[in-house]
Amino acid sequence: MAKVETIVFLSLVLDLFAFTIPLPLFPRLIEWYTLRESPDPNGFLSRTLQFVTSIRTLLYKPGVQSQRWDVVLLGGLMGSVFSTLQFFVSPRIGSLSDKYGRKRILLITMIGNILSALIWIQSTSFASYMLSRVVGGLSEGNVQLAIAILSDVTSPATRSRALAHVGIAFAICFCIGPPIGAYFASRPLPKSLGGWGPGLNIYAAPAILTLVLLVAETVFLVVALPETRGKGARPLEEKQKAGHTNGHGKHAEQPPKPKRTIESRLSLLRALRKLHFFFLAFFSGVEFTLTFLTFDLLDWSNTQNGKLIGSIGIISALLQGGYVRRSMSKVGEGNMARRGVSSCAVALGLLAIMPRYVQTQPSLSMKLLQAAAVCMAFTSATVVNSLTAFASLQCDEGHIDDVTGKVVQEHPKLAKGKALGEFRSSGQLGRALGPLLACASYWTFGPSITYGVSAIAMLALSRSMKSIAKTTST
Repeated sequence: MAKVETIVFLSLVLDLFAFTIPLPLFPRLIEWYTLRESPDPNGFLSRTLQFVTSIRTLLYKPGVQSQRWDVVLLGGLMGSVFSTLQFFVSPRIGSLSDKYGRKRILLITMIGNILSALIWIQSTSFASYMLSRVVGGLSEGNVQLAIAILSDVTSPATRSRALAHVGIAFAICFCIGPPIGAYFASRPLPKSLGGWGPGLNIYAAPAILTLVLLVAETVFLVVALPETRGKGARPLEEKQKAGHTNGHGKHAEQPPKPKRTIESRLSLLRALRKLHFFFLAFFSGVEFTLTFLTFDLLDWSNTQNGKLIGSIGIISALLQGGYVRRSMSKVGEGNMARRGVSSCAVALGLLAIMPRYVQTQPSLSMKLLQAAAVCMAFTSATVVNSLTAFASLQCDEGHIDDVTGKVVQEHPKLAKGKALGEFRSSGQLGRALGPLLACASYWTFGPSITYGVSAIAMLALSRSMKSIAKTTST
C-alpha cells in the first residue's frame, strides 16, 4: 500500500499548502477591512469591533495599544470560528466515511473547500470573508480522512511511521505556504481585473492560488486515490501470514500479539482526547498570536511574518524526517508527545520574557524569538502526530474471518473514521477556544503574563502525561 501512502501525502501537501497561504495575512487583512468599512457604523465589522471594544473596556483600561489589541482579539475570533465548526462536523465526517467510503466523502468535502476559496476571492466585505471561513470550517475533512486512510492500509507495526507523513506534509507546507502567501499578497492582481464582474479581495492573488491548488487536489484524488475502507485488512493479514514460515517453507503457527481490551482502549482514547484538547487549547493560542505579537511589538510586515512561520516549518520538517519518523517506535508515542509538550513550555517561557527587551535590547529580544521558534518547531513535529498515532492504534483493525472470508465487524466506537473523527474534534475544540482566550488575555494582561501563565500550564500538562508516556500503544 506504499502507493496509497504516496497519494495521500501528495494530496495533503496540496491541501495544506492552500490552507497555510493566508496565515501571515490575517493582521493586515483585518486592517484593510477596518479601513474599508469604518465609515459604516452599522456594518458587520463595525458592530463586531464595537462588541470587542465593549468587552475590553470592562476588563482593561484603554491605552495606546487598545485599538491594535482589538485587532488581535478579532483575529482570535476569526480563528475560533473555523475550529468550532470543525469540532462539530469532524465526528460526522468520520462516521460518514465509515459508512459510505473514505474517497466519496473526501471528494464531497473538497467541493466545500473550493467554494470557500471562491467566496474569499470576491470577499470585499468582512461579512463575506467570514462566510468563506464558515464554509471552509464545515467542509474541511482532508486531514482526518487522510489519517483514516493511512490507518486502513497500514499495520499497527508501521502505523506511526506512516502517519508521520501527515506531520511532514504540515511542516513542508508551513515552509512554503506562508512565504508564498505573503509574496502573492505583495503582488496584487492587475487593476484591469478589478472591473471584471464583482469586486475582488485585496488578497485575491493568494486566494486564486488557493483555488488552483484545491482544484488540482480534487482532480488528483478523483484519478489516483482508490477506496481503502475495508480493503486494507486482507493484504495486511496475508502479508503477516506469509512472513512466518518454518525451515521447510511452510507457514509456522504463531498466535497474534495480544491487544488490550475494548474497555481499556476506549478509556485510553478518552484520555488522549483530553490531552489533545488541553494541549491545542494552549498551543494554538501562542501559535495564532505569534504573528500578532510581531505585528504589535515589532510592526512586522506580511513578508516578515511569512518568513517566521516558514522557518518554523523548515525546522519542523527536518525534525519530522530526520528524528521523529525514525525514533517514534523506539521512544514510544506517549513519551515523544510529552517531550514536545515540554519543549512548548520552554518556548512560552522565552516569549514571556521577550517583550521587556524589545525597546532596550532589540538584538536579545530577536534571539529569544528565534529560540522560541525552534522550540515551537519541535513541538509541531512531535505532539499532535504522536497523539494521533497513539489514538489510531486503539481503533479496530478489522481482520478477515478464516471461515467466511469477510471482514469481522468493528466495535462501533472503535471504527477508525468515527474514533479518529472524535479525536480530531477534541483538538479542534481546543483550537477554537485557544486563540480566543489567548487573544483576550493578550489585550487584558499583556503578552508577558499571557505567555508566562501558558508556560506554567504547559509544564503542568507535561507532568500529567507521565502515565501516558509509560503506556505502550498496543
